[in-house]
Amino acid sequence: MIRDFESKDADAIVEILKMNNQYGFPEVDGPEAMRRVKACSAAVFLVYETQGRVIGAIRGNYDGSRAIIHELSVHPDHQRRGVGTALVKEMVKRFQERGAPTVSATIIEESLGFWQKVGFRRTKALLAGNW
Repeated sequence: MIRDFESKDADAIVEILKMNNQYGFPEVDGPEAMRRVKACSAAVFLVYETQGRVIGAIRGNYDGSRAIIHELSVHPDHQRRGVGTALVKEMVKRFQERGAPTVSATIIEESLGFWQKVGFRRTKALLAGNW
């Protein structure tokens, strides 16, 4: 089942991020940051839950012009079973319902194959800073 993030999901998502080596910046990925994302009207933050257990999460935002997926993570025991694909499809649907003409994703090179499989294509890379 895919549903909106709830504060009680934060610890499970942190564990999934850590298992996938995606928890490098607690100030942007930690429980408090997750609660801020949930409170942001531009954000969409979804979890995939099965048998009462969170096994995946995706988050992004739509600013009225551009929609972007910032993070997707699936528990290693549930990867390659359609969880990530289902989360991306639901996220795209939610962005389209808000009026987004396109959806982009920030990714790491190692995940390019997955993103291409779910219908994304490579574009020019952007630079990011850590201030």
